[in-house]
Amino acid sequence: MREEKSVSLRASTSSLQGPLRVRTYRLGCRQGCGARQCLLSVTAMRLIALGVTFWLITLPLSFANDHKEANHASQQDHRIGQEVSVPRHLADDEEFSIPLKELLEYGKKLFMANWTDQEGGGRPITKGTGMALSDPSQPLVGARAFNRISAPDANSCYGCHNMPYGIPGGGGDFVTSVFVLAQRFDFATFERTDSLPTKAAVDERGNSVTPQDIGDLRATTGLFGAGYLEMLTRQMTAELQAIRDSLELGQTKPLAAKGVSFGRLTRRKDGSWDTSEVLGLPRASIAAPTPVDRPSLILRPWHQASNVVSLREFSNNAFVQHHGMESTERFGVDTDPDGDGIKNELTRADMTAVTLFQATMAVPGRVIPNDPEIEQAVLNGEKIFDEIGCSSCHIPKLPLGDKGWIYSEPNPYNPPTNLRLGTAKTITVDLNRTDLPLPRLAPDPGNPDIVWVPAYTDFKLHDITDPSEPGEPLDQNQTSWTPKFQQGNRRFLTKRLWGSANEPPFFHHGLFTTLRRAVLAHSSEALESRKQFEQMAEYDQDSLIEFLKTLQVLPPGTPYLVVDENFRKKKWPPESRSDSSNLTITWRK
Repeated sequence: MREEKSVSLRASTSSLQGPLRVRTYRLGCRQGCGARQCLLSVTAMRLIALGVTFWLITLPLSFANDHKEANHASQQDHRIGQEVSVPRHLADDEEFSIPLKELLEYGKKLFMANWTDQEGGGRPITKGTGMALSDPSQPLVGARAFNRISAPDANSCYGCHNMPYGIPGGGGDFVTSVFVLAQRFDFATFERTDSLPTKAAVDERGNSVTPQDIGDLRATTGLFGAGYLEMLTRQMTAELQAIRDSLELGQTKPLAAKGVSFGRLTRRKDGSWDTSEVLGLPRASIAAPTPVDRPSLILRPWHQASNVVSLREFSNNAFVQHHGMESTERFGVDTDPDGDGIKNELTRADMTAVTLFQATMAVPGRVIPNDPEIEQAVLNGEKIFDEIGCSSCHIPKLPLGDKGWIYSEPNPYNPPTNLRLGTAKTITVDLNRTDLPLPRLAPDPGNPDIVWVPAYTDFKLHDITDPSEPGEPLDQNQTSWTPKFQQGNRRFLTKRLWGSANEPPFFHHGLFTTLRRAVLAHSSEALESRKQFEQMAEYDQDSLIEFLKTLQVLPPGTPYLVVDENFRKKKWPPESRSDSSNLTITWRK
């Protein structure tokens, strides 16, 4: 007769998600055996248990060194036959412990992931806005899981952001254009028999929609140099807010940041604010809950209508709209608002990783062939660009001072439902690090406290549309139930020209195949510049286009900002002609 005693070894650790299953070991103990032999056996098992416990305690360190990632709850029990792009996700706070290189590689992995429904891809019962469907009886599953207009409309971020050179985070072909604001519909069909508002065919007011007015057609833009751009706008926001906070009752002051004028702000004697003379900012940055509340004056560099504050907000929005992937910082931990059976689809650490990946992308540069005729035309084009007023909005370079090249997450101006300052530790990255994707910017040799960002923008909204042609059908900066929302939009952020030449198509809608067509489409605020261009000699017109053609994204790993047609380092402007080609940009602090 044999009696078996069970010794079960179990342990748990906060760094692992889900139970850790440990095999149960059994000791055979024959009746009548010597007590010493049994004691030795038990002692041996205790030593084994102690060893296993020590291994379990040190396991998190091993995981961290091997860029530990935490499993989704739904991925704990089954692996064979599983179809997911990211089998293991970072747990919150791991973003602070793994090496930067590995964190950025993981962020790139998220950006390129082709999400499946087994890991949270899709949103059966919610719109791309995160709100519930207008008609929950028809969930977005099966043949309704994807919709090119109202979304979900892509399997991955990389599916649209991949130009040029196949670079993750780049721009996109016309086929990747987005119907911005169409995501407020459940599933666009344009079937006139379907009268439920924002379900398939009619808008908030019950009017029938078409592919031309269900949303605003926008080109997919690249995110090259994104970290520098966001840091510029943070500094400019701080400058504008400092002016605002210095206003006494009854005072009016000019608003300017880094030499860019944003009009004037008035604080009336009764304490209320007059923003009627503020220029270039979207509604959300000048509106306030009450007349005595301060306008935020926050610059919003993302979306072509200046609608989004940060790369993180942009990413949270995009993951929901385009892929149906919900982040915990927006939708909560252990929740499933979209009804796909998957919780914690993207952790806070995930969102930090993918945001930093975008923030550290290489900056664009210039490609100038070693052809004397082209070189002369480019020099002439640079001069004309300034003479006819293009550089008044497409400012060739803006300064980052006060170590503004140290990028930080989260953005201090993030709106609610995005990670806010103080709710988690701050993570920083020096954008000038040469081990980040090349090329990179560097401090001014003559003034090492400044990094010049040659983005060719002023971060302001301008109306450059032709009054005789329709603008966008909807205003992204208005709420959807107001009349102004349906009055449309004609104001767009000044296009960042760096990298634009090899990121076609052109203009906000992506309907132009040439830079020349984009130049000729400028009107309203830019009408005078366009007229001067049209009145120029053919050579001067061609020179301006030749200059614009030099503003390119460079092949990955290119260490220089200015190269020739073979991507070898090029000195520009040539020493003998440098005086005639330098643009002078005044910076007023």
